[in-house]
Amino acid sequence: MEVLYPRCSGIDVHKRFVVACLSIIQHGQRHKELRQASTMTSDILALKAWLKAAGCTHIAMESTGVYWKPIFHLLEDSFEIVLVNAQHMKAVPGRKTDVKDAEWIADLLQHGLLKASFIPGSEQQAVRDLTRTRMRLQKSRTRLVNRIQKVLEDANLKLASVVTASMGVTGQAILRALVAGEVDPERLAHLAQGSLVRKHEQLQAALAGKLTPHHHVLLAELLQLIATLDRSIAHLDREIAERLRPHDALIERIDAVTGLARRSIEVLLGELGWDMSHFPDAAHAASWVGICPGQHETAGKQHSGRTRQGNSFSQNGTHSGGSCGGAYPDLSWRTISPHQCAMREQESSDGCRSQYPGDFLSHGQER
Repeated sequence: MEVLYPRCSGIDVHKRFVVACLSIIQHGQRHKELRQASTMTSDILALKAWLKAAGCTHIAMESTGVYWKPIFHLLEDSFEIVLVNAQHMKAVPGRKTDVKDAEWIADLLQHGLLKASFIPGSEQQAVRDLTRTRMRLQKSRTRLVNRIQKVLEDANLKLASVVTASMGVTGQAILRALVAGEVDPERLAHLAQGSLVRKHEQLQAALAGKLTPHHHVLLAELLQLIATLDRSIAHLDREIAERLRPHDALIERIDAVTGLARRSIEVLLGELGWDMSHFPDAAHAASWVGICPGQHETAGKQHSGRTRQGNSFSQNGTHSGGSCGGAYPDLSWRTISPHQCAMREQESSDGCRSQYPGDFLSHGQER
């Protein structure tokens, strides 16, 4: 088999240590040298010096959790690094050791049998970390809101039966009053605002419960935690907006897509990036995200077409719609009526602006 990289290395990455296999082919002879190093910065730099002294040009490693990131950052300035999905390079059945894994990675790399994973630039990685952290905080906030609802149900306060958003303006005013010690349903119902003013009698009936002292403690703690998360999410919103300020024009164009709000667009830019040249076309980008049907054909028959795992953050960002506030929260084609589809096709034929994210993100420009 043809050798593409005569001097390369495969690294098996773990939390506390790495195993590197240096493979050199010279005069038709193959020489392997193994070395184990801890993941401390000094040891990785010593490993880097050893590989450079040996003339290594390419390195391959598995994308193991987050453990590959510091190794990659320390080595990327001196070597061509190939980050590989572990599922794409499974070794043949047999004894499995860290040394054999490193040797197998080096063998596959040396003959060009590995497909490199997409590694975003440092700016995009920063935006990605921020958007992912914000999504996790939003999920934590949702769990806390659900806990508040359980406490209210335990006290037989049927606030959610009348108020759609328990953490809306009216809901928060009632909750703060409950924490302050107000238990009179009549006074609590008078805190209603907007359209809920017309539901005064329903609110009064729903707020006639039995709130015990431990319910007060739970509500106070949960509301404080939610307030803390709200401040953190607002801080992340400002930081993300500042980092994406150079791409405001692109964000405005993508904002024309039905069902995508600002937060959803920020998630897409953090995951896919603003330069789409690393994806040959929109179909490849959709496949990387994991939103296109799979293909499993054998003996002329089509079997399961389930989608692969893909990038869950991009999927959640597009499916949720990022609290679009009236826009379509689900981007599935099943939720769009045939009449709307016909209108889209007519708009496309008339030369109107496109309504699909790929048309705006493709290679960072409009088509």
